[in-house]
Amino acid sequence: MEMLYPRRSSLRISGTTFGAVCAHVFAMIALAGAVTAFAQESLSIPEAIEWTWEVRPPHPDANLPNVLLLGDSISRNYFPQVTKDLEGIANVYLMASSTSVGDPRLPHQIAEFAKLENINFRVVHFNNGMHGWGYTEAQFKASFSLLIAAARALAGKDGALVWANITPVKDDAAGGATNPRIDARNAIALTTVLDENIPVDDQHSLMMKHLDLYKDSVHFNPAGANIMGDQAAATIRAALHK
Repeated sequence: MEMLYPRRSSLRISGTTFGAVCAHVFAMIALAGAVTAFAQESLSIPEAIEWTWEVRPPHPDANLPNVLLLGDSISRNYFPQVTKDLEGIANVYLMASSTSVGDPRLPHQIAEFAKLENINFRVVHFNNGMHGWGYTEAQFKASFSLLIAAARALAGKDGALVWANITPVKDDAAGGATNPRIDARNAIALTTVLDENIPVDDQHSLMMKHLDLYKDSVHFNPAGANIMGDQAAATIRAALHK
């Protein structure tokens, strides 16, 4: 399993407490202030098609922990396999969006999702970076911390985060995704998440071994998606057991 861990770990999993609820509220307030300041300095660069995609279990088991895949169409692609692998272990939710780090709408969208679901997630497995190529890597770096703050607000005081890095593309696209830019964004994210004591689900290294499994220039076919989902589920299980 391709997974990177920070040198130290301070994350603790426990039941929801009053303190955890308070921490969740304070995190959302702090995030709102940071988002407002960021939005005053940044403008959205919309793509031709913008979308969000949210999936929740039809019958969540109150005795199981809740986990969330927070990402884009890559996460959405392997969500079914994660759900299968974690059956009887966790209630698996999905929030996928085309909105990129660098776009001031992203933290707002995540906050709206949090308000809609109104639950804490024991694990938030998050990814971003395959969209938003109108934003520079400097803008990606400047606003990546807002994504982490939004993910932490979803997880609450006792929740755990796992960062899934950006997978390679089959072909570089003019004005779009290219492997050199993906490598640059992954390097930015890696430095930040390790400083934040967040383990990494190294999906990039995993799929570099399966470059024959593309179904288009960006996404992998069902066999590839299952491989990705199996590893994502394994990292989530590891986070649940900490």
